[in-house]
Amino acid sequence: MLEQETASVRTAAGAGAMIKNPAVNSWNWTVKFTRTKPLGAVGGAITVFLILLAIFAPLAAPYGAKETLGRENVHQPPSAGFIMGTDHVGRDVLSRVIFGARISLYVGFGSVIIGIVIGSVLALTTTYAGKYVDLSFQRVVDSMMALPGLIIALAIVAVLGSSLQNVIIAIVIGMLAPVVRTVRSQVLSLKELDYVLAATAVGASSKRIIFRHIAPNCMAIVLVVATYYLGLAITIEASLSFLGVGVPPDVPSWGGMLKRAAEEHVRTAPWVAIFPGLAIFVVVFGFNLLGDALRDVFDPKLRQR
Repeated sequence: MLEQETASVRTAAGAGAMIKNPAVNSWNWTVKFTRTKPLGAVGGAITVFLILLAIFAPLAAPYGAKETLGRENVHQPPSAGFIMGTDHVGRDVLSRVIFGARISLYVGFGSVIIGIVIGSVLALTTTYAGKYVDLSFQRVVDSMMALPGLIIALAIVAVLGSSLQNVIIAIVIGMLAPVVRTVRSQVLSLKELDYVLAATAVGASSKRIIFRHIAPNCMAIVLVVATYYLGLAITIEASLSFLGVGVPPDVPSWGGMLKRAAEEHVRTAPWVAIFPGLAIFVVVFGFNLLGDALRDVFDPKLRQR
């Protein structure tokens, strides 16, 4: 009887040890990630800071995005009152940079989520379907890759017009071909492995093999591609706005601020161009650092290095 009670206590203790607080697990993983991948932690901190800045932009910005502060405050240099100075109509540059983070996140995450999902599904299904379907679809991909993504996005936005939704559509179409080609290379190597051949031999359906056995092992490369295109999408949006075909002029965006700064006398107010450009650089750099670190963590081939 005593042995049974002791065994029950041990079983309960073991079960309690196995059931851990998810918050504790997340914290332990974050601490381990920070120690092993310090540069990735820096990229993650930049990403989290950008997200929080975009969410709480009305609270973080000292002024409104379109609020003018009077003719006497036109082209004020950086100072205690205006940390990043003011622009040609007396608007606070810091406030516009903060509100511009919302546009960058909206375009970046929106286009990447849609583009990665569509591109990955197309790559998985067409590559596994067989030789003729794969080769036929790859000729379409080759034709799309003949032009750079920025040129494709520029042409599409020029036809559809300037709006956030059209910018996202243009970026998605421009990124589809490289995403499909990258994921396809991973699928080609996975579909010949023993566990996939074994699943085929026991009669598993193509849908189960694709989404149960192949797709999870593509997540590492998909994650890296997603973080890369987050930065690239922000760069393309800024480029389109700089060329005057991106978001409407009344919407505060980093590319639009650079466009206006280029039209002004840069020697008179260089801070109007420096700070939006610096914001683009820091965000893209942070996304790339985070993507490289996450690849090393989630890729089994690199996990032990």
